Amino acid sequence: MTLTVAIDGPAAAGKGTISKAVAAHFGFAHLDTGLLYRAVGRRTLDGTPALDAVLALVAADLEAGDLRSPEVARAASQVAAIPEVRAALVDFQRAFARRQGGAVLDGRDIGTVICPEAEAKLFVTASAEVRAERRLAELLAAGVETDLPEVLADVRERDARDEGRADAPMRPADDAHVLDTSTLDIDAAVARAVAIVEAARTAQD
Repeated sequence: MTLTVAIDGPAAAGKGTISKAVAAHFGFAHLDTGLLYRAVGRRTLDGTPALDAVLALVAADLEAGDLRSPEVARAASQVAAIPEVRAALVDFQRAFARRQGGAVLDGRDIGTVICPEAEAKLFVTASAEVRAERRLAELLAAGVETDLPEVLADVRERDARDEGRADAPMRPADDAHVLDTSTLDIDAAVARAVAIVEAARTAQD
């Protein structure tokens, strides 16, 4: 069976956690496409031009321990706004999406650009304030010194960049199920996502 689940949404909305849980529930492969951009962004911080960073990307780059740092996150958002970088990563993502056994991909343009024909599409979102509180907790737990105003400003800046870029702006696909997690705990959010994917799988059978 080939079934593609596209899960998009802004930073800290919960899409990564939901995507992993959905993939585990159905036994699908999972790809956090944001890690591709984070790995490229991380290389640019060392002075490597973005396109050279894409061409030099290897699987080990996706395992780097600092990919979740605020600095790398900002670099990832910046390189993701470069059309040539996005184009260079499209084929890899599309091939992953159509693998046998099913696949879940999460990112910001999966349902609109990478996999517009995906059988199931979700757009996971939450208010900027809620997302900033979640990200702050993650950063503090990781030992990063910051505060809520700084994190909230960073969240809003990244949203503006992701939504405003000319190439593949972040937005819900017309046929995506919008899942707002602002007032949901993770179990409830995952349950709703699983139900959406199950309905798509049933429709395909």
